[in-house]
Amino acid sequence: MSDPSDLLKTPLHALHLELGARMVPFAGYSMPVQYPAGLMAEHHHTRTAAGLFDVSHMGQLRLVGPDAAAAFESLMPVDVIDLAVGKQRYGLLLNDAGGIIDDLMFVNRGDDIFVIVNGACKHGDLAHIVERIGGRCTVEPQFDRALLALQGPQAVTALQRLLPGVEKLVFMTGAAFTWNGADLFVTRSGYTGEDGCEISLPAASADAFARALLAQPEVKPVGLGARNSLRLEAGLCLYGNDIDVTTTPVEAALNWAMQKVRRTGGARAGGFPGAARVLGQLDGTEPLTRKRVGLIALERVPVREHVELQGLDGQKIGEVTSGLLGPTADKPVAIGYVAPGFAAIGTRVNAIVRGKAVPMEVAPMPFVPNRYFRG
Repeated sequence: MSDPSDLLKTPLHALHLELGARMVPFAGYSMPVQYPAGLMAEHHHTRTAAGLFDVSHMGQLRLVGPDAAAAFESLMPVDVIDLAVGKQRYGLLLNDAGGIIDDLMFVNRGDDIFVIVNGACKHGDLAHIVERIGGRCTVEPQFDRALLALQGPQAVTALQRLLPGVEKLVFMTGAAFTWNGADLFVTRSGYTGEDGCEISLPAASADAFARALLAQPEVKPVGLGARNSLRLEAGLCLYGNDIDVTTTPVEAALNWAMQKVRRTGGARAGGFPGAARVLGQLDGTEPLTRKRVGLIALERVPVREHVELQGLDGQKIGEVTSGLLGPTADKPVAIGYVAPGFAAIGTRVNAIVRGKAVPMEVAPMPFVPNRYFRG
């Protein structure tokens, strides 16, 4: 399938074509949505063995300098300063209204803070970070580096054959490795709810390293289609669907991502964009008009994004932002926003699918238990 000439290509583009991938435009790149085995097989393989994902469209950058941690902390309601060397954390870049510009991962590597941001947001994120804190630390984009995700219960078994010692990492930690002379940085994290790793490496080494991984008996290639179904079953937000600049962390039920030290009464409370609104919502002094919830359909009808949610009296109470028939959950699952009065677990609502009311129930997330390796 020929790509429109304006689409960017990752360093693994030729490999995807060789493997028979169906390519689609995503975040400005030509990306594999699935391989010949198909979405369901790829999803189940990741849950049972190890799936290899090309996520090189995402943005990587370094923040360098003695003030880097404090500077980065000024952009987010997250504890950056106290993060130990080798530890990774989830972060939220906010605008001045407390809306989420992007969600990201960052690691304290000792000599820098290494940040991974979403592909569609990376240029905007870079401009925002440089504008706000470029005078306090060096902001070095590494958008030319490749990024692979190896996910599943057998991912580390396969990876340790290439990178001995990687098995010592636990969830949300990272370390540097070398492979055939290339500098790699590996974190034990991912976007599927499974154990696994994300591997940052030079573009020139990506093809050879991916082939070496695919030569392992546990590993098969997986596309964006299964990546989406896996993350949805794990209850994880997709930026642009479930969170965006109109959503605050509290509306998005991401309270867990805001550490005590940055909250009201904490040693470094506030001081981030939108703090008055976000902390007000956390403390209950600022009203919430909606809340992100998990939903399970009580009939076997997939309920997809933008479907209206109604109370049992027929009044609109919200909208689905992500939804599909969960391959592992084996039932229709969704993420959506509802008015706060409908956010309690067990609340019944109706989704309006092609004019028909499909009964749904507010349910806890994740829909499939997470299996992160914590040691």
